[in-house]
Amino acid sequence: MEVLIMAGQLILGLSILVGLHEWGHMFAAKMFGMRVEKYFIGFPPKIFSITKGETEYGIGAIPLGGFVKISGMIDESMDTATMNQEPQPWEFRSKPAWQRLIVMLGGIIVNVIVGIFIFIVIAYHEGDKFLSINEVNKYGIFAGDLGQELGLKTGDKIVKVNGKSVANFSDALSSDVFLGSNSSYTVNRNGQEIQIDIPNNFIEKLSARQSPEERGRFIRAQEPFTIGEVAADSPGEKAGLETGDKVISIAGKPINYFHELQNELAKLKGKTTPLIVQRGTEQKTLNVTISEEGTLGFYPQSLLNYTSVDYTLGQAIVVGTNDAFAVVFNNIKGFGKIFRGEVSASKALSGPIGIARMFGGVWDWGRFWYLTGLLSMVLAFMNALPIPALDGGHAVILSYEIISGRKPSDKFLENAQKVGMVLLLGLMAFAIFNDVWKAVF
Repeated sequence: MEVLIMAGQLILGLSILVGLHEWGHMFAAKMFGMRVEKYFIGFPPKIFSITKGETEYGIGAIPLGGFVKISGMIDESMDTATMNQEPQPWEFRSKPAWQRLIVMLGGIIVNVIVGIFIFIVIAYHEGDKFLSINEVNKYGIFAGDLGQELGLKTGDKIVKVNGKSVANFSDALSSDVFLGSNSSYTVNRNGQEIQIDIPNNFIEKLSARQSPEERGRFIRAQEPFTIGEVAADSPGEKAGLETGDKVISIAGKPINYFHELQNELAKLKGKTTPLIVQRGTEQKTLNVTISEEGTLGFYPQSLLNYTSVDYTLGQAIVVGTNDAFAVVFNNIKGFGKIFRGEVSASKALSGPIGIARMFGGVWDWGRFWYLTGLLSMVLAFMNALPIPALDGGHAVILSYEIISGRKPSDKFLENAQKVGMVLLLGLMAFAIFNDVWKAVF
């Protein structure tokens, strides 16, 4: 079921984004009087289509893309027979270069607008909730296996990031740290300040952790907690666990923080063990049978003080726009690391399987829209790359035509399209194979 939920979220998200991307091309083309022959979400074979006016609208069986076919344009259909005929007034090739450039940029522009809009709505609706570094440093951090490998220890208190004091704990986990160069933490360990250097290729190891739970094995705040909502028919409810209880120990092991309970539960999967809790002024011993997944079935209520911020619409516009373009800047930084040889492409790039795993096996609308907004900006960025067959490749050629006043030959455009298609198919094959390799090995 989890696989179906992952696939369903990926297909829905991509269908929305690709549909809007191709609509951007179609809208601009029709605005300039070009004939749009086809508008499809998904690739052939065709599942369904309807013709309205001059355009056939349809859905393809392969839900990992889409296309519009504009008369008189050399595209992935490679319809060169039409190009050998005399240009017609409604064809792409008959229009001024500046109009053709706008058509080619139409999809990118729409994806940027959609991405910004989604991030603005998220900022306005959700606001922000974060932990201050001072609040985290009351108890220090929990260092998971990756954190320990880096040289951090549970209980460390972060005082500086890249040599600068920070106010927000999220600054310690920002892209500036992992996508920058020569990053470091300065921590207070037992009263002594120690600098922990972060290798330039550390993002490889971090990005290999696909789920939020896996990435949580790096560092997070040590959180004292009480029992929040207890799920119906869960091991916790059956044992008599109640909201407000404070866990004292499990199987004789003292518990102070939530990560400690998680670690012990993972060792006790499927076992029945005593759980001691503080309830009001008295302690109670509950005999609980841990689930096979290593859970009790409750939501923890953190005793740390989170700072909540609500944004006005004006503030949300600024925050959402910054968050959207941060995705693009992070992609540029990521490509820079690949080109400098600091990280390998095989570990940094993800295809459909990797993206589906990001959505997760539980349908969470908040995470769905966040990732859809992120993918919208990524789709815009990738399509803007100056590779033949991508919108960016077409834009470069059209910009050359506008500046030089010389139009490249149809033969050149045809060959450029072929080269671009080979590159894109090769990249797609690499991404899918890479996903399978990482999933298996």
